[in-house]
Amino acid sequence: MGKPVPVVIATRNRGKVAEFARLLGARFQVEPLPAACSTPAETGSSFAENALIKARHAFQCLGGERAVLADDSGIEVFALGGRPGVESARFAGVGAGDAANVAKLLAELAPHADRRARFVCVLALLLPGGTAAGDLERVFLAEGVLEGTVERTPRGAGGFGYDPIFRPEGWERTLAEVTGGSKDAVSHRGRAVAELVRRLAGEKVFGAA
Repeated sequence: MGKPVPVVIATRNRGKVAEFARLLGARFQVEPLPAACSTPAETGSSFAENALIKARHAFQCLGGERAVLADDSGIEVFALGGRPGVESARFAGVGAGDAANVAKLLAELAPHADRRARFVCVLALLLPGGTAAGDLERVFLAEGVLEGTVERTPRGAGGFGYDPIFRPEGWERTLAEVTGGSKDAVSHRGRAVAELVRRLAGEKVFGAA
């Protein structure tokens, strides 16, 4: 294996940065978003649009000279018509924390017997230099989905976001009740990263085979 490829993660969420460091492994050198770079408003109507908004904002801040990886992810609840979806991080209001978002979701879902849900993650990787003259970037997108059920009360002290109330299909524990490695093996983010790595290898980016 050659020298690890530096990649800036376009988020202020420390949990996500740590998760990406685990998921990407030794082939990549994960770096946090520099303090000088702001985070943009997530105005897209889909996970892919928001991932690209965040990636391009960071890419431009870094002068188009660094690889940038952004994700947009959230929970889609069947009984709520797919909500909160792209609003997952802001479900209880802008600046709301994980506990407030979880509480609001549980309150809205309380009258419903159908507690099926899924986590969705879309990744956007931007690399300096495009494939055509004048291109400033090369873009790779990848998606991962994890089906499961929303529990009635939070369980577990691990993870972040909605992990304490999400039980993957076929599991007896929530994502917050297992180790990082166990979560990575099935998570929507883990599946999206695996798909991204497959694409990079297939196109022999970074000399991947």
